[in-house]
Amino acid sequence: MHRILIVEDNPLNSELLQDWLETEGYAVATATTINEAKAELDGLMPDAVLLDVQLGLEDGLTLAVAIRNDPRLSNLPIIAVTAHAMITDQQRVMEAGCDASVSKPIDFDLLREKLQAFISDPTYRM
Repeated sequence: MHRILIVEDNPLNSELLQDWLETEGYAVATATTINEAKAELDGLMPDAVLLDVQLGLEDGLTLAVAIRNDPRLSNLPIIAVTAHAMITDQQRVMEAGCDASVSKPIDFDLLREKLQAFISDPTYRM
């Protein structure tokens, strides 16, 4: 069973993602802060990370940078989940090291497609 780490500070968004992922057959771990996410990443390795770009007062993209700078995690697929859909926001997401992004409200068909692509082919990049 593939494991997804959700990094999301909004409990409703986290629960929605978790319920959907579990229905899709994924095992799910959750974190609400960057430090919690790092602790999860030090434990069992997920197959992908769904990363909220704005974690309260924290910039979620700092976690993407940290993942890319860690040789053990550098190939871990990161999908940003963001309410910011402007082109400049998308560029910032990609420059931070995310492999793809999904705008809120979430298009679950698109998210399914991206997760399946990354998990079936770890070298896949969008």
